[in-house]
Amino acid sequence: MNDFGMSGDDLEQMYQEVILEAARDPHGKESFAPDLASEDSASAGDSTIRASHEYCTPGESHQFNPTCGDEATVHVEVSDAEPHRIERLVWDGHGCSISQASLSVMVDLCAGKTVDEAMELFRDFHQLMESRGAGLDDEAKEERLEDAVVFQGVSKYPMRIKCALLGWEGMRDSVAKALAAK
Repeated sequence: MNDFGMSGDDLEQMYQEVILEAARDPHGKESFAPDLASEDSASAGDSTIRASHEYCTPGESHQFNPTCGDEATVHVEVSDAEPHRIERLVWDGHGCSISQASLSVMVDLCAGKTVDEAMELFRDFHQLMESRGAGLDDEAKEERLEDAVVFQGVSKYPMRIKCALLGWEGMRDSVAKALAAK
């Protein structure tokens, strides 16, 4: 990964700041999912999925990380026209700053992209998370990932990788559900 002429400590500090900022001001977060952590949520698991965009098919996926309690419900609306495009991408949930920031960055990267472009970003991010801190050898992939490259430092910690991947797995699953419903 390009180090921009910065020391390892300076880069780590910059990455932490980007993650904390994205967690403080999450993009794409809306309140629409039942709170599955709440005992009084009588209708937990029941949800109605509707598209707010005409000529779109919705898909929704709930993801839960049992090791830390992070959870997110990702909702997509995929255009019916070819090439299929993610017209709307929102999420609801709670968790650590890594999971919340990753969801926010994912929304910024994938909303408005074609399904193929979003799945390519999903694969690139997965590869980054599998790098164990080494990053990607492909500069084009790093450029495609934009702010998501800050999660390279997270990939050093196996217990935190699931936090970073939570929303991305939800996006992939919800897109698959939307396409299957067409």
